[in-house]
Amino acid sequence: MRIGELAKRAGTTTRALRYYEQLGLLPARRAGNGYRAYGEEDVRLLRQIRTLQDFGFGLEETRPFVECLQAGHPHGDSCPASLEVYRKKLSELDECIARLQEVRSQVSEQFARAERERDALAAGAAAEPPQCEWAASAAPDRNTGER
Repeated sequence: MRIGELAKRAGTTTRALRYYEQLGLLPARRAGNGYRAYGEEDVRLLRQIRTLQDFGFGLEETRPFVECLQAGHPHGDSCPASLEVYRKKLSELDECIARLQEVRSQVSEQFARAERERDALAAGAAAEPPQCEWAASAAPDRNTGER
């Protein structure tokens, strides 16, 4: 199969395929006429790469999975190197989640403080309407009506 068909079947672009080739993730085979030639095994490799990228893995992180498939294993995550990448990614995700929980806690505290201040201002406004300082002396007294 030629590069355009492979790109279409794998849901990517020919440019991406050339880049994967350059990185050594996709084997560069040529037919007798000089065109790139690909097989079904390349579709599997690319689907593995795309799936991992969709999960947030970088291209270098996909390498052990690709190599595992190229070694003839039924799944890209059947090899110890792939499992180690999973471990590292899970650790990164746990750290990220912990940071996000800290930020969420801080934002929640700020939100609660802002609501309390708003409520206090609203309660104060209901009890005594604000008056302009310069106009207060010219305004009639609310109780007596005198200026």
